[in-house]
Amino acid sequence: MAIELVTKYLPYVDELFSSESKKSLLTNNDFDWTGAHTIKVYKIGTSAMNDYDRAGTGSGATGSRYGAIENLAATTQSMMILKDRSFTFVIDKLDSDETGRALEAATALARQLREVVVPEVDARVYDVMCKGAGTKPEAVKLTAENIYTEIIKATTALDNAEVNEAGRVLLVVPEVYQLMKQSKEIVLSTNIGEDMRLKGVISNLDGMNVVKVSKKRVPENFGFMVAHPCATVAPTKLADYKTHQDPPGISGQLIEGRVVYDAHVLDNKKLAIYYQENKTV
Repeated sequence: MAIELVTKYLPYVDELFSSESKKSLLTNNDFDWTGAHTIKVYKIGTSAMNDYDRAGTGSGATGSRYGAIENLAATTQSMMILKDRSFTFVIDKLDSDETGRALEAATALARQLREVVVPEVDARVYDVMCKGAGTKPEAVKLTAENIYTEIIKATTALDNAEVNEAGRVLLVVPEVYQLMKQSKEIVLSTNIGEDMRLKGVISNLDGMNVVKVSKKRVPENFGFMVAHPCATVAPTKLADYKTHQDPPGISGQLIEGRVVYDAHVLDNKKLAIYYQENKTV
């Protein structure tokens, strides 16, 4: 005699792994796009130093002992927000009821933001930073033996560009962080405040906060990036999420979302970003 065994469904959803965004540690929101689609930022030049002509013998037609009078250059950098993205999905009333409320608007929306929206925004920001980096040396095969030397090259480049030492961030992928931990030359400080840990800082190296992100959110063959947040503007102009109960034509909930965002590297601050590609072959 055949026996039908009981199948039991639990009110539990097998969620995908995901992590919070850490881009706020590497970028800034110094400009306000409210009421504007494009922002233009002035880039003002400077004047060269001269030897003061005390005797006035070389003043020429200008009559100035300070040197030749120059006009300061005043150009602009235009920054537009190009990413206008959206999503929508529906949760039918019976689908919600017959899945034990596993399909529920609030948790579904949170899942959408966590697993889809945040990774997309992060990937865009990191891609713009890598492409706009002021220093991009040739790809190097990173190893436990050379990783510290390559990182020191990055900090040296930022030092020579007179980038503020305070606030620098070292962004790595898990594979490179593993090399760092294997390196005999690197001593990672794990004495990090709880507030910084919550933001995603896992350690400190030579005064830089070390942040680790999945290789899914960075360009292919990403090695590491040293960046100061002053260099990259990463605005989110609009983040609008709505839940409609029983809209026309639907028995249930309609969820819609729209996020308008982008990232820009400031021309005069691009030397505050150093990107090293990892040579994989």
